[in-house]
Amino acid sequence: MKPLGTGDPLRLGPYRLSGVLGEGGMGKVYVGQDASGTLAAVKVLRPELAHDTNLAQRFVREAQAAQAVRSPGVAAVLGAWTEGGRPWIATEFLAGLTLDQAVDTFGPLPEPAVRALAASLARTLVDIHAVGFVHRDLKPPNIVLTSGGPRIIDFGIARPEHGLTLTTTGQVPVTPGYGAPEQVLGQRVAPPADVFSLGAVLVYAATGKRAFDGGHVAAVQYAVVHDEPRLAGIAPQLTDLITPCLAKDPTSRPLPVQIAQVMAPPKGGEQAWRRGAFADAIVERERVAHRLTTQVTAGVQATRGPSPGRRRLLTGLAAGGAVVAAGGGAGAWWFAARGTSDDGSRTAAKSDPYDIPPAVRTPQEALEKNIGGTSVTVGEPGVIWQLDDEADVYSPTLLPVRDVVVLGAASGGIAAYDVRTGDRRWQAAGARPKAGYLSLSDRLVAAADEKGTLRTYVASTGVAKWTCPAAEAETLLAADKEAVYVLTKDHEVRSIGRSDAKVRWTARAPAGFRGQGLMTTAVAAQGRLLMATANAQVLVLDTRTGRPAWTRTDTADVDVCFAVDGDTVYVNGRTLDARRLGDGKVIWSTKIKDPDREGKNWGPPTAHGGAVYANGGAFPRRLDARDGSEVWESYWSANTNGPVLVQGHGAWSLQSGSDEVTSEQLNLNTVRAADGERTWRHRIPLSDNVQFAADGNRVFVMCDSTVSALSVF
Repeated sequence: MKPLGTGDPLRLGPYRLSGVLGEGGMGKVYVGQDASGTLAAVKVLRPELAHDTNLAQRFVREAQAAQAVRSPGVAAVLGAWTEGGRPWIATEFLAGLTLDQAVDTFGPLPEPAVRALAASLARTLVDIHAVGFVHRDLKPPNIVLTSGGPRIIDFGIARPEHGLTLTTTGQVPVTPGYGAPEQVLGQRVAPPADVFSLGAVLVYAATGKRAFDGGHVAAVQYAVVHDEPRLAGIAPQLTDLITPCLAKDPTSRPLPVQIAQVMAPPKGGEQAWRRGAFADAIVERERVAHRLTTQVTAGVQATRGPSPGRRRLLTGLAAGGAVVAAGGGAGAWWFAARGTSDDGSRTAAKSDPYDIPPAVRTPQEALEKNIGGTSVTVGEPGVIWQLDDEADVYSPTLLPVRDVVVLGAASGGIAAYDVRTGDRRWQAAGARPKAGYLSLSDRLVAAADEKGTLRTYVASTGVAKWTCPAAEAETLLAADKEAVYVLTKDHEVRSIGRSDAKVRWTARAPAGFRGQGLMTTAVAAQGRLLMATANAQVLVLDTRTGRPAWTRTDTADVDVCFAVDGDTVYVNGRTLDARRLGDGKVIWSTKIKDPDREGKNWGPPTAHGGAVYANGGAFPRRLDARDGSEVWESYWSANTNGPVLVQGHGAWSLQSGSDEVTSEQLNLNTVRAADGERTWRHRIPLSDNVQFAADGNRVFVMCDSTVSALSVF
């Protein structure tokens, strides 16, 4: 890596630039880092070329193609700006070897490795072609080998299937020896052209030599159009599979899905190319990249450029071939993303954005044994830790996820704090807290940035994983094992697959629900997405199709929420209902039966241990989940719009409307879950935004910008 020079920008979009990774006639590639510590390769069109219409359009096409393809076999686009000024594209930061580096240094790949490479690349071509694009420049330098698999890079001349190859006088539209005959001849280019290139790549991988060669470019191109490929040295069984890919007639070439099937290596064969000298070299480069990213801390965000240690690492990466950089239109310039945490103690992030580590265990806090409190006097919970001036006062929620609790950060974005100590573990400064944030099976945290891009982070470490620019998320609604569900700016509901970050469906609300403003209150479970509107109406969609499954109408002046337990959902409002999740059929329904509170609403329900807890008529209550019969009613008032959360042996609710609540404070009350007798009271300042959540024998409370963790009994 070269240091920044005169005229180089210090920042592009959210990325602070540290150095130059490569450059060519069309532009430069910088190493950049956003506020969350994520490294990226930022490709920039040269300023003197920004006004060249043809080059600018090509740059835009490159961004569009790269953003359109969502596949584990390509590097994801982290961000792009193609209008005015200096257009740029930020992509992942891959630590690995290109195929030509691997073969040139360590020799041809053995047959099982070639098969595994072929099957993986073919599957990626399926994904590229599925969105209507043709890569057009598949060659060894555009294939990066990582420990997570081969990745196809550089969409510099990728275009939709329709249209001719771009040429001007004296220019070669494709890399000699790898472009298909129809590309060489300037004819219509379709997906079979990529299949031809794949065949040429596999010949090189298996032999270390080109399938078509010559003394000069014209001779090579003539050979591609007229001569047979050079297949000497390839095992006969591979020759029979590769030869059809190199057919002169595009219609005679196999489909990528067929190649993936016939090239599939024997069981365990996919590991063949991950062993040996070049595999060790890949691991070493990823180790160096990990050292680079783990040096990133919150303090680095305030610096201007890398520290000497980081600069040496970056230089070592570039010199050792760990990164692939070229500023021209056809060179490789993609790199794999690395997330970071403030403590720098997590394991190295793998280059595959879908390689998600398992959820960590939830550290359990010891229960308080001396709870104190009687029906007359009350005790007070212990404060495990407290953070002052850390929270965004507009944070929509507190989100405990195993060993961290996530909230909107006062310094911007979202941040995760250790549940045991309150220490900050990581921060994603580019996330927009008001859009909400979700736990994905306790393994990832999902959030959205200002552009509506859906972003995910490993919950415990903050390592950035897959993204989906096509989400166009205004609000994150809910998630299940299959998808994340978002509300767009156009008030459409969209399903984003968790396995591939692709949009599965987009649905408009039925006519009766349009314009009513779907709230962030939503739950996804058992094939149903449940949402509540601002006027207490309930809309339930089939998560497979986005079509309405059932609805519920109400007139309650209360925030409607859901509690799912198995195939039953509990819904509050004028009544508290137990309904079948699949079709909405009512199992039981109950109103407030006290004469002096008749007509009052039910607050958000909580299902726990065969019981349903909710504030009914402004008082916490426990109901039997089987029939809705009341087990107890607490005589300590509560905010009806707030939940009753169960943790340990207590039930917690926010007190409102009591003589004990002064003009300057609120109480978070705790009653025994067994009988409703109050035991603890935690005083907090009066505020319009108080959030609380519970997990791991802790209750987390946010009041304005202060966050506390409380003990439970």
